[in-house]
Amino acid sequence: MFTAVRTQLSLSACIAILSLTPCVHGNEAWPAFRGPGGDGIVRSGAKLPLQWSSEKNIDWRTELPGKGWSSPVCDDGRIYVTTAIPAEPAVGSEDVAKEFSLSLLVIDAASGELLQTIPVMQQTKDRSPKIHSKNSHASPTPIIDGDRIFVHFGYQGTACVSKQGEILWTNRDLYFSPQHGNGGTPILVDNLLIFTCDGDKEPKIVALHADTGELAWQTLRMIFSIRTFSFATPTLIEVDGQKQVVAPGSDCVFGLDPKTGETIWDVRYDGYSVIPKPIFHRGLVFVSTSYDSSKLLAIRPTGTGVVTDTHIQWRSNKSVSKTPSMVAADGLIYWVSDDGIAMCAEAETGEIVYRKRIGGNFSASLLMSGDRIYFTSEEGVTTVVRAGREFEVLATNPIEERTLASLGVFEDSILLRTADALYRISQ
Repeated sequence: MFTAVRTQLSLSACIAILSLTPCVHGNEAWPAFRGPGGDGIVRSGAKLPLQWSSEKNIDWRTELPGKGWSSPVCDDGRIYVTTAIPAEPAVGSEDVAKEFSLSLLVIDAASGELLQTIPVMQQTKDRSPKIHSKNSHASPTPIIDGDRIFVHFGYQGTACVSKQGEILWTNRDLYFSPQHGNGGTPILVDNLLIFTCDGDKEPKIVALHADTGELAWQTLRMIFSIRTFSFATPTLIEVDGQKQVVAPGSDCVFGLDPKTGETIWDVRYDGYSVIPKPIFHRGLVFVSTSYDSSKLLAIRPTGTGVVTDTHIQWRSNKSVSKTPSMVAADGLIYWVSDDGIAMCAEAETGEIVYRKRIGGNFSASLLMSGDRIYFTSEEGVTTVVRAGREFEVLATNPIEERTLASLGVFEDSILLRTADALYRISQ
């Protein structure tokens, strides 16, 4: 249920501002999924490592309790991830695998020491559906805002934790029956936490007041879909001075007014289990329709109402990502298919620039720093490719541990989460 422990006195607008106006200072925080801009691009001027292995350029490796696929975020010398820690088995119990402590982990960025394990909420066997083998009970990524950390466990609930470890509020009122577990991460926009609740019925987008956790608005997806479940993280954009939240789901993507949840525009398609976070480049929104016949759509977010027939600039069905999110820069958009084909296309036309197999299977989103793009496979191999029209592999870096989480960045280091541990990697 919803509980409010106390109300924070003020909410910094840092995340919303950073989403629209990237910082350029060298010690930029990495406060949310895909970084300050929410697009996987490092703008701080950090000199990230090019080469590493399990025995080379590793600052530290820290074993993590429980299981989780949330990506690492960091600020003020601290790294945060979530995890699901199995409950201690009762004698003769067969339900232990369904009981978890959903927790926030705090790691010292300099030493790798696990400083705190903060229990946030309990997942009981009566609210513990089956999940996909590639999922966890702690997959959404935390958000850091000033002294507060917002943690989200999908259908299980959302909470706000202070950097001192105090639970400020929890909201468990939005429970729904999921398919395959939790997935999408919230975004923070002008004092509102906005996220999707695309379960097995009544899929919707919701906003919580970040100060209290109370529901601010909810927008139902009034579309008939055979498979209603999806897991996408919304994206904040600005069009003609107006903020929009782009929120994909099964068979549709909405552009919403973040203040009210009112739908500004709506594009329809055939697709479900939508996972990739949209990106915005050269005035276009790029969305993957995920399963079954995945397409990449380039949408002009300038219309009103249902704009499927008027505002899709181009479509592509060439090795489209079903899980990893894309990156874009200098008029080019890059993506990788789940089965390891790297793609580059003209952002404005969709014309394919190259299509190259790099091998492996992919779930983690792409990371771009300077003229390098980092592709991290599920097998724990990060392939570094030079950005631009010519495909050039700069390095292939094996860790040899299962990896589904997207990379994080701390100063000049990469933060890589595997099934069992967190790595800090420096040149």
